[in-house]
Amino acid sequence: MNNWLKWTAPAAAIVSAAAPAYALQYMSVEEAQKAAFPGASFAEVQTGRVWKASNGGYFYYDHVVGKHLLIDYTVAIGPDGRVHRVDILNYRESYGGEVHDPNWLGQFVGKGSQSELRINSDIRNISGATLSSTHLTEGVKKVLTYHASHFR
Repeated sequence: MNNWLKWTAPAAAIVSAAAPAYALQYMSVEEAQKAAFPGASFAEVQTGRVWKASNGGYFYYDHVVGKHLLIDYTVAIGPDGRVHRVDILNYRESYGGEVHDPNWLGQFVGKGSQSELRINSDIRNISGATLSSTHLTEGVKKVLTYHASHFR
């Protein structure tokens, strides 16, 4: 056996096994749509970004930067123009993944375009995930503002 391979292959295996994989895919867009509006069908309004649900709600797919990397998330808005559900689809940061917690995401339910949506005000901050918390909150606010100006 080649001496180089004899000594480097075990080390490479150890490094590969020890290198943590941070990217987490929690669900697909289709799974999030089904969770938000069970039994509904969806018509695409903007390619890959906005769908209208057969129940009159809207479903948005968007991204924000956590600290350094993108967070893919969805916002389901009911026929009343208020947040029905928020889901994290992909989280790529090495820390701050607590924003995926259903209790934290549940704070957005019922919020509308007139809601304040500010960290440490009507949305709790998560210590150690401040930037992810802040940017997701800003993203949901952006979606609500867009929805109010285009579909209400």
